[in-house]
Amino acid sequence: MEEDKAAAPKNYQEYLMLQRLLKCQVLQSAEAGKAVHDEHLFIITHQAYELWFKQMLFEIDSVRDTFASPSMNESRMLNVINRLQRVSLILKLLVDQFVILETMTPLDFLEFRQHLSTASGFQSLQFRLIENKLGVKQENRVKYNQQHYMKVFSDEESVKMLMESVEQPSLLLLLEKWLERTPGLQRHDFRFWQAFELAVGRWLDETIYQPYIEETDPKIKETLMAEYQKQKDSFDTILDPIKYNTFIERGERRLSHKAFQGALLISLYRDEPRFHQPFQVLTLLMDIDSLMTKWRYNHVMMVQRMIGSKVGTGGSSGYHYLRSTISDRYKVFLDLFNLSTYVIPREYIPPLTMSMKRTLSTLFTEAESESGIEDQSSSLESSDQSTEEASNAMFTT
Repeated sequence: MEEDKAAAPKNYQEYLMLQRLLKCQVLQSAEAGKAVHDEHLFIITHQAYELWFKQMLFEIDSVRDTFASPSMNESRMLNVINRLQRVSLILKLLVDQFVILETMTPLDFLEFRQHLSTASGFQSLQFRLIENKLGVKQENRVKYNQQHYMKVFSDEESVKMLMESVEQPSLLLLLEKWLERTPGLQRHDFRFWQAFELAVGRWLDETIYQPYIEETDPKIKETLMAEYQKQKDSFDTILDPIKYNTFIERGERRLSHKAFQGALLISLYRDEPRFHQPFQVLTLLMDIDSLMTKWRYNHVMMVQRMIGSKVGTGGSSGYHYLRSTISDRYKVFLDLFNLSTYVIPREYIPPLTMSMKRTLSTLFTEAESESGIEDQSSSLESSDQSTEEASNAMFTT
């Protein structure tokens, strides 16, 4: 009998457990004896946010698991791209969802605000998990009421989940390890960083320094020299490992020097077939970061519109606290945004060697195979050795 009951097909309501789900909207104003119409919208909107947060966590965890695996072939990279796109689209939806909530006026909100008691969006466990799993640094967080954000959560399960999200490798850390394995960084036949440094010097010399030498107008010469020095100093912060690491120590850069080199290599040679997917990954991570910032901004503007400078229900400074979270300190993939600072014109980008060109190509020629030339096109593992094991892996360990 029990087996028959378990095997019985579920209808729509049973599968989605709608009877339970649709009873979760309990108006506290109604419990107090006078229901306020707009409280229903407030509850539905925030519950929808939390459901989407759950889906985002599900996708982010999947991507982290893939990056943490010992090898990543093209088929798995397609899954990563698909799931990052999904996270990006969910965030776009959440950003736009504020428009619906803003159909409620400040006066409407005040009718039931007191029923929220100490409930605050800051207490969203899932949003904190998203931040931690993406890679928001703990030391970069703005204190909430002059205390650590974890103090808001007292139940054992929530604290355990938060601690695990901090202790486990974040997506940023996993991305860093992946980028450090980018091919071309230390190959015997194509040393990208040395070639890039020479290319930068040639670009600055031909486009700024030589015009400076030839210029006769003192004011223009002064402007050109100032621009030359500014550009040179800027590039020195990435070309000089010591200077680069100083920025890491100051918290102004997140990725290791080698990982940054890998990201720049992918960005400059994104037209090469084997870099198509890695470049998409980097682009999607920036999209997610941008949308997280937009979500924070829309939240701040909505709070200011609804309560002005009043103290938040959770005891924070409300608008002023939220405004402080809209900064680069909460951007996880900041270094990817800054890559464009160091992009040079196409004509100055160092040409790939034939061997490196084959490595990044998806095409094979019979002539190359018969000539005994080593085929490295299916491997994306950088190496100083003259022979590399053929592999279908995408930046394998």
